[in-house]
Amino acid sequence: MAVKKPLFVAFLLPASMNSSPLDLYRSLVYNPCNSATACGFKFFFNPLNPKVKINHQIRAKELRVITDTGEILGVLSLSEALAKAGALGLDLIEISPNAEPPVAKIMDYGKFQYQQSKKQKEAKSRAHVTETKTLQVKIGTSEHDLELKAKNASKWLKEGHRVKIDLFLVGRSKYADIGFKKERLDRVLTLISEEYRLAGEPLKSPKGLSVVLERVSKK
Repeated sequence: MAVKKPLFVAFLLPASMNSSPLDLYRSLVYNPCNSATACGFKFFFNPLNPKVKINHQIRAKELRVITDTGEILGVLSLSEALAKAGALGLDLIEISPNAEPPVAKIMDYGKFQYQQSKKQKEAKSRAHVTETKTLQVKIGTSEHDLELKAKNASKWLKEGHRVKIDLFLVGRSKYADIGFKKERLDRVLTLISEEYRLAGEPLKSPKGLSVVLERVSKK
């Protein structure tokens, strides 16, 4: 009976089985068989971020190399750049593959991942969609309910949203003078803890009076 050959061959790695994924990956890259195809390995994938080429994944023959501190090392061959990164125990990361020649940075790949993640979070924060939240207040709304509404308004303002406060007027209160209406509106405005500004003067609405609040940007 023919014995089937295994599809995969196990290799002994110079890293312990307790090593982190990044340390394990480095152990492959800086293996004494330091060729992209030596020992049967081909570094076609980056287990941490397949979109970024690092170390032996890089195919450019020459690279413009910089360090994490901004020092410009100039145009080096791939082997020279890898040797410098390996001597420092760091990674060679291709950060601008479309430049001529491509630009690579010598730095810790874990640190690079952290910086990229931080930039993405900041960009996502700047792209935050602003909504206009609405609060409805009546002339007879109790102080307790006003405090709850003001708390919600403060929360929304802090999140960067605009807040529209609608004062509902019923019965004879519809015909009260504007001073009386603004006084009732001020009852809830004074309870809002988050700093804000009026987007405009209070305006008459079909059911009473309304005003829009905006968060004051903190520099």
